[in-house]
Parts: sequence; structure tokens; C-alpha cells
Amino acid sequence: MEQIVPKYSVGKRTYSVDEIRTILNIGRRKAYELCNSGEFKIVRIGRTIRISKLSFDEWLDDITNNGGI
Repeated sequence: MEQIVPKYSVGKRTYSVDEIRTILNIGRRKAYELCNSGEFKIVRIGRTIRISKLSFDEWLDDITNNGGI
């Protein structure tokens, strides 16, 4: 019998703006400015913004390795 392997993992794939605020320890206004800056991928669902976990994590690793923004 052939095993079916899901194309995508079931784990968390997005962050909320509040999660980004917590991770970076920044205020609400700065978090929204950062989300709208184009530095990483976001998805808008109505008025809600979700941030791609993969693109955010890569962005954060890059700025961490290069000494900050």
C-alpha cells in the first residue's frame, strides 16, 4: 500500500502582527510600518494581515547575521 505524504506540513505558516511585535519587542505602529515595508511577504485577508513565517524568519536571520537594520 502506498503512503500519502502531504505536500505541506500542518505546522504554523504565518504570524500575526501581534506575534511580530512580541518577537521584535516593538510597538504596534512600528510593526505595521514594517509589515507594509515590503521586507517580507504578507497576506491580507480583509483588514487582517498575516505574515509569512518563512519569509519573516529568513529576513530576521539575515538582519541578525548582518548586525541589524
